[in-house]
Amino acid sequence: MNKKTANERRKLHLLLVASKRHLSRGDLRSLIKFLESKECGFDVTLQFSDPKEQPELLELHRIIAIPALIKLEPKPKQIFAGSSIFQQIKNWLPRWEQEEVLISGLGLNLRQSDQLTSRTRKELLLEDENLRIRQENETLTNRIESQERLLRMVAHELRTPLSAAKLALQSQALGQIDLKKLQEVIKRRLEEIDSLSKDLLEVGTTRWEALFTPQKTNLASIAAEVILELEKSWLKRGIGINTDIPADLPLVFADHGRMRQVLLNLIENALKFSSEGDTVDIRMLHRTNQWVQVSICDNGPGIPEKEKHRIFLDRVRLPQTSEKISGFGIGLSVCRRIVEVHGGKIWVISEPDKGACFYFNVPVWDNQNKS
Repeated sequence: MNKKTANERRKLHLLLVASKRHLSRGDLRSLIKFLESKECGFDVTLQFSDPKEQPELLELHRIIAIPALIKLEPKPKQIFAGSSIFQQIKNWLPRWEQEEVLISGLGLNLRQSDQLTSRTRKELLLEDENLRIRQENETLTNRIESQERLLRMVAHELRTPLSAAKLALQSQALGQIDLKKLQEVIKRRLEEIDSLSKDLLEVGTTRWEALFTPQKTNLASIAAEVILELEKSWLKRGIGINTDIPADLPLVFADHGRMRQVLLNLIENALKFSSEGDTVDIRMLHRTNQWVQVSICDNGPGIPEKEKHRIFLDRVRLPQTSEKISGFGIGLSVCRRIVEVHGGKIWVISEPDKGACFYFNVPVWDNQNKS
């Protein structure tokens, strides 16, 4: 028989280094399912390791990016990382199968290191080193692209407040506005630049998870803090805030500071696109035993349908939605990254001229969460 039974199939010992968040990705779930199936062609022993719980593995195996899949046995060791681990494994499986056929055809019962010629061993070692170098290359390329995007964002985002400040100076020089008005414009633009610089720095953070310290957190209390902090803004402009937060809302497993940042950004955006007499609605719902859902809705101009898929991207500010209000900034991409690190999702529902509702969810705290 050409096909081997499960007991006769060659063994393959793999180690998957990935966080719980990574394991929820569709490509990794497909990879695990494939390795556990007969289609793989090997008797696979698959181990899992969370780098947060076993950080020493990163140094031991010289891992430069996660998730990473390590072939421990048979030798030589190989490391697969990046966004295409599944495809890399599929490309290598035929090579591993050919080695098995060669060894079986010779009728040898020796360790792989004794079966291969010196030349073949050197070739495999070189291929292993080439693979590692390619992976390092991919990681460095991604970092360079990330920094290039960040620089483009800086150039694009700073242009708006700087241009406004320049126009104000020209208007004052022509006597079109007085000194007090000029000072107000300059102060407001400087505040925009300060806020923007903070967002840009956080969008460019390469180790976002390092900024994340989850614990037992009262989301309703954080919302109250944010509303109080923004009180002058919404009262002065005649905007109302309605809250619908159940008294029995459960605590969540989240980073207090990061959740405050998300709520502050979303509520500020809602106020920004509201006019006198409008209301901003803030609701929190406990839909399941696992998640608390938050929604923040306004009655502003809404978001064009073609822009909804771009609203949370780490790229550039979306086009302005009215003549008086500039577009959504990169603060929304910061919100997306924070929510995703918590294991949740963020999305928007909007129609032109009918306002926008931003939703996100965070996990409920329970005794199994680590505090």
